[in-house]
Amino acid sequence: MFDKVLIANRGEIALRVLRACREIGIATVAVHSTADADAMHVRLADESVCIGPPPAAESYLNIPRLVAACEITGADAIHPGYGFLSENARFAEILEGHDIAFIGPTAEHIRVMGDKIEAKATAKRLGIPVVPGSDGAIANTAEAARIAKDMGYPVLVKAAAGGGGRGMKVAHSPEELDLAIKTARAEAKAAFGDDSLYLEKYLAKPRHIEVQVFGDGRGNAIHLGERDCSLQRRHQKVWEEAPSPALNAEERQRIGETVAAAMKKLKYRGAGTVEFLYEDGKFFFIEMNTRLQVEHPVTEMITGLDLVIEQIRIASGAPLTLKQSEVTFSGHAIECRINAENPKSFRPSPGTITYWHPPGGLGVRVDSGVYQGYRIPPYYDSLIGKLIVHGKNRNEALMRLKRCLSEFVIDGIETTIPLFAELVNNPDVANGLYDIHWLESFLAEAHAGP
Repeated sequence: MFDKVLIANRGEIALRVLRACREIGIATVAVHSTADADAMHVRLADESVCIGPPPAAESYLNIPRLVAACEITGADAIHPGYGFLSENARFAEILEGHDIAFIGPTAEHIRVMGDKIEAKATAKRLGIPVVPGSDGAIANTAEAARIAKDMGYPVLVKAAAGGGGRGMKVAHSPEELDLAIKTARAEAKAAFGDDSLYLEKYLAKPRHIEVQVFGDGRGNAIHLGERDCSLQRRHQKVWEEAPSPALNAEERQRIGETVAAAMKKLKYRGAGTVEFLYEDGKFFFIEMNTRLQVEHPVTEMITGLDLVIEQIRIASGAPLTLKQSEVTFSGHAIECRINAENPKSFRPSPGTITYWHPPGGLGVRVDSGVYQGYRIPPYYDSLIGKLIVHGKNRNEALMRLKRCLSEFVIDGIETTIPLFAELVNNPDVANGLYDIHWLESFLAEAHAGP
């Protein structure tokens, strides 16, 4: 086991990792920009190192400074959390060259799954069902037009190195295809430095279903069930739950076993999430995230497992602690991402939290690194916390969530809590009758003029 872990992140995930380390007796090092000097994980860590000014490129994404922080403090491992450098294969390789363990997958697996085209080809080879589309990057509009004609419109133009909805455009006809490709190329080049694009069949009303997996790099792998992340705005998840209200027991077992078998073949190491679009009883692979997900708490709530501790164990060279037959699921869990944003315009709302009263009680968890008097800086993602509830069934979880949202008080800034108060009372959400387009349609109708 490691002696000291450096947490190369900030906010709630940095505090989440710190707590896991504490529970298994590992010393922690917090790194921070000058804007995060008063962050909770910095206050609680055994040691802290300032790694630069507020811009992430000069601090949290600055690999030499992170390596130097390890050398100064004697940290023998880095946990990257999510975002920032968590899926940077070069970072993992550099750490290996400095005898610092990367608490995550191998650089090879990060690289393979980070390229959407290669990831799709790999998934297909491993027996995972994929969305119909181009076999690789499209060379030009003429080639794209031939593929789109064969598949049938509408089609989705996607950036090969994409994420977060950037470099992604829908074309409903040949006339729209040329503009979609030009726009997607420009966005992809600006966001990722790579304008490679590929085509997929556009599904009309799919759910977003993802399967949590763990492997130990030795050919052992298990799945920890699925999460439904279909409530999204601009391809960003807002509400996640487990298990999915859309799947039956046979579908749940089938996709879980398919993914676990694939991870065994791949000899995958650590935590990962295989993401699918699901429509009419069929699953279509879209990508794999080779890291811990923001929504991992809902899986922890229904399995009783600490995913971060398991990540640390596996990275230290230990085998999986569980066989698939030993994984049990209990009840239903829902997570709401609480952002410092206006609940209607979604404009960021940085500032000082003048009052903070999170909900509590049985089956309630709040993951957050903020506190009363904390000033939310304007430089980073607007996520300030996650409200997670668990119940013995989905109805109980929804009722608990409704109660918690009415108790949650955050003053001094705007938050998305009012949005969730609307959603939890909506009949479609209560009945699980939504797809990945539902939330944007709901918001458009709710905020439409008279």
